[in-house]
Amino acid sequence: MTQQASPANSSAASSFARVSLLIYLLLIIYASWYPFAGWRDIGLTAFAYISAPLPHYWTVFDVWTNIAGYLPLGMLMVLSLPRWRRWSPYWAVLLATLAGILISGTMEAVQTFLPTRVASNLDLMTNSSGALLGAVLGAILRPRFGPDSRLLQLREHWFNREASQGMVVVALWPLAQIYPLSHLFGFGQFTSMLSTWLSDLLEQPVDLQAWLTNDIQFSADQYWLTETIITACGLTGAALTFLIVLRQQAPKLPLTLLLVFLTLMTKILATALLFAPDNAFVWLTPGSFGGLLIGGLMLSGLAYAPQLAQRRLAGLTLAISLLLVNVMPDNPYYTETLQTWSQGKFLNFNGVAQFLALLWPFCTLWFLFHPMHQRRRRQPQRDPRQPPA
Repeated sequence: MTQQASPANSSAASSFARVSLLIYLLLIIYASWYPFAGWRDIGLTAFAYISAPLPHYWTVFDVWTNIAGYLPLGMLMVLSLPRWRRWSPYWAVLLATLAGILISGTMEAVQTFLPTRVASNLDLMTNSSGALLGAVLGAILRPRFGPDSRLLQLREHWFNREASQGMVVVALWPLAQIYPLSHLFGFGQFTSMLSTWLSDLLEQPVDLQAWLTNDIQFSADQYWLTETIITACGLTGAALTFLIVLRQQAPKLPLTLLLVFLTLMTKILATALLFAPDNAFVWLTPGSFGGLLIGGLMLSGLAYAPQLAQRRLAGLTLAISLLLVNVMPDNPYYTETLQTWSQGKFLNFNGVAQFLALLWPFCTLWFLFHPMHQRRRRQPQRDPRQPPA
């Protein structure tokens, strides 16, 4: 039984890296081609930038940003490779580096047809360097994620079998806070983006929020109450999603409090860096503060509820938050602060953050209700110390 369990554990351990790799690749695509508008043909071939002279103007910030952006890609590629006994780490590094060069070259080639982007051979070289450094780092760290590592043993002790995808979703929750949101934890606001796209397509103003609410004017009390509900539901849904991947013996309360603390700290630091230190707490409105209190009270009563109830309530609260955030008007504090936001050099970074903020609730709902996870949940977990029947 022990010899048969090791390969399974090895495969389960690598699934986290594979899911992370897929999501990170999507983030790179979104960041490289954001804002996906104004496509045009300037008379150059897609790969003409490779033989062009090196850019005359570049900064150290640009170089290090490109290296840091592709470093996780190379590392995740190495960690995602099958654990073959004869798989040489040198071949793993080579394969991951070549894949990083191919991905970066494709991203730059498509930027040739975007007016807000400039295809650059310097970016290709720095991105490829980042993929190489990440691949080397992945090869060094790979043995530490083996079936006998203490990290994997801790993962098996605290998290259940379906936790690979769930941990990725939960880990993205604090990162999704970086993008400025109209409401705290109010992810998935796609009506504003669709309104902009439809306005450009139809060449006339389109306001989906006004259409959905039938131009209803919300009073201050109604707005405050709705913002409280959005924050409370967003907090409850994310925390319950985290709780359902934990085993009974895991320290659920400390881990959940740590997750919420890291999320709020990320929000504070991101707001202070993207805007100004004076605006670090601009998101903490009376409605969001009330939502934090109500969400905390809800979690105190649901933390040890049956897992099936936690799963369904997590989906319900996230669906309520998703619905309300797409019909409610923007937070006036958010609108005023957003006017001072200059994206500048952070265009790629902000594109990634917007992508996370938009898709996070949909990824979480997929995890909560996908049939694959439902089947895993129904399978009883046998104690490995007991002999098979």
